[in-house]
Amino acid sequence: MLAADPGTSIASIATQAGVDRRTVYRRFTSREELLAAIYESRLTAIEQAIQDARLREAPVTVALHRYVENIITVNRTWPVDLAQMLTDDAIRQRRDASVQEVDAFLERATAEGLLRQDQPEGWAAALLPQLMHLVSRQQPGLSPAQAADIVVDTLLNGLGAS
Repeated sequence: MLAADPGTSIASIATQAGVDRRTVYRRFTSREELLAAIYESRLTAIEQAIQDARLREAPVTVALHRYVENIITVNRTWPVDLAQMLTDDAIRQRRDASVQEVDAFLERATAEGLLRQDQPEGWAAALLPQLMHLVSRQQPGLSPAQAADIVVDTLLNGLGAS
């Protein structure tokens, strides 16, 4: 609900969850506290997705597919924009560490020849999240593995008919 409308009321959230508004307020003293818990959960899921992908150890193609599949699952489970929480220093540092881990992996993928070296610096790092976001939202009927297939194929092969 918050992904669709960040202004959604606690009462609406409680109704959708099938609980009384007071039940939500017993757990979260404010709307901001509820949002912080949601963002914390999303960030923790992202960190786990990166860890599970084994970006440093696994073969690049395996790690890439695993990472994309994991993040698609996170995007569908926690469809909220983490950027709204970046005013919190601890959250921003954790997010930056995750971004650095993925950037290092994409550099590895480029060095190993999986990604082209003639593209502008940071292009793959900018494009990959956008592709994952698009498939997460626009292809809800696909499993995370099927959606990852599309993202990885698009990233590696583009859309042109060769």
